[in-house]
Amino acid sequence: MSDIQLLRLTGITKTYATVQALAGVDLDVRAGEIHAVLGENGAGKSTLMKAIFGAVQPDAGRIEWQGESVTIDSPIAARSRGIAMVFQHFALFESMTVVENVALALGGNTPLRVLANQVAEVSTRYGLPVNPWQPVHRLSVGERQRVEIVRCLLQSPRLLIMDEPTSVLTPQAIDQLFVTLRRLAAEGTAILYVSHKLDEIRRLCDRATIIRGGRVVSTVDPRVQTESGLAELMIGRSFPQTERRAKSEGAVALEVAGLDVPADGPFGTALRSISFRVHAGEVLGIAGISGNGQTELLAALLGAVPLSAQAIMLGDLPVGRLGAAERRARGLAFVPEERLGVGAVPEMSLAQNALLTAYGEGLVAHGFVVPERSRAYAAKCIDDYGVRAAGVEAPAASLSGGNLQKFIVGREIAQSPRVLILAQPTWGVDVAATALIRQRVIDLAAAGVAVLVISEDLTEILEICDRVAVLAAGRLSPERDVHATNAAEIGRWMAGGFSQPELQVSA
Repeated sequence: MSDIQLLRLTGITKTYATVQALAGVDLDVRAGEIHAVLGENGAGKSTLMKAIFGAVQPDAGRIEWQGESVTIDSPIAARSRGIAMVFQHFALFESMTVVENVALALGGNTPLRVLANQVAEVSTRYGLPVNPWQPVHRLSVGERQRVEIVRCLLQSPRLLIMDEPTSVLTPQAIDQLFVTLRRLAAEGTAILYVSHKLDEIRRLCDRATIIRGGRVVSTVDPRVQTESGLAELMIGRSFPQTERRAKSEGAVALEVAGLDVPADGPFGTALRSISFRVHAGEVLGIAGISGNGQTELLAALLGAVPLSAQAIMLGDLPVGRLGAAERRARGLAFVPEERLGVGAVPEMSLAQNALLTAYGEGLVAHGFVVPERSRAYAAKCIDDYGVRAAGVEAPAASLSGGNLQKFIVGREIAQSPRVLILAQPTWGVDVAATALIRQRVIDLAAAGVAVLVISEDLTEILEICDRVAVLAAGRLSPERDVHATNAAEIGRWMAGGFSQPELQVSA
């Protein structure tokens, strides 16, 4: 890390309606340093990063780039100065291919075939495999994040902003990314690193600026801080810890037997002989890198794919031929990995979004919506999960990612399901909200609910699950008790490192 100041922010302020997102933020970033920005969901981190990238215009304050006062009024202006950003919520056109999305960001007249070779080369070199000719709408969340990272690396940035870049990577891939980031920093590239994974911050970053309520509260050397110390700086109080309870295994509540699903198109992943059981009172985790069949498995579990009746059982009831609404009516609830667009409609209010799945909780009577009930339901979710929102009429799009996730989790749990399926339940969620969600999942299992967690966060899997298996290339690994395995073994399996004779999952 050099002493050359690349970026300096002074008094950056931004207000949305009645919410002050940033209140006089000061920040400096030096060439060649990896600088973390920490804070709770809604603290103002994303707004600050967007202001630097030109996607948001501050109401007041000063931005200096290489010692010169500048106005960055668009992402194009930011890129022209050498500033690139990997967004937590992806900025990709779904109808286009990966290479076409990259071409839009880079500009110029490079032929697509030449650019595709560059994408393939960079993605392979940095351990972020992606097919340049694949349509984005066919990509999983994890694959889309890889595209964002590769697209930025192709721009040879002076400042690289990364918002939750490792949430869908294996430990081995994270290590490889860290090697890449350290090499970029050694070459003089500055990196602004936004993450809720405090162990990563301590391993990777030179400095950390903590934002709380839109204000900078401290700038520290994270390498000499404890994780709990960083967490307390972020939330302003003692860090909550999850509390495990004794497992009390009941009857089989969800069973998948010999599930085979063909690939959905040339870029899909076929599921082959998937079998597992989830008992009442336990949490089963399925780990894996996005793009290995998670999307297809979720579609099958939720009723979006036609199956034989016996392929999926809810208790003793075969539901393979039933649709999503019928499965929900029989006690299945679901938290999707994509909050906006799948878990919630961005333009609709929280009260209206409550209706999407909780309509059977008395929110509809005689075929008509009962507005006061939907508002009361939404208000309870907001109160029970500490959701920061401007009331039940606030549109879903106005919430930070973590606060919207808390609302969706609350909406599903409040329906008292027999089986709860969660996909990436704490992706992009701050440490306090993560602890809250994970504790609610543990408590739910203790109350006799069968819980299936599909996640790429190995810390999450090991913290809240009783058993774990890995999905790789459409096959399911052997199951392990979480106390009989570790992140290194699961990470190897996520890369396909389990032997074929072991594929029969235990009953």
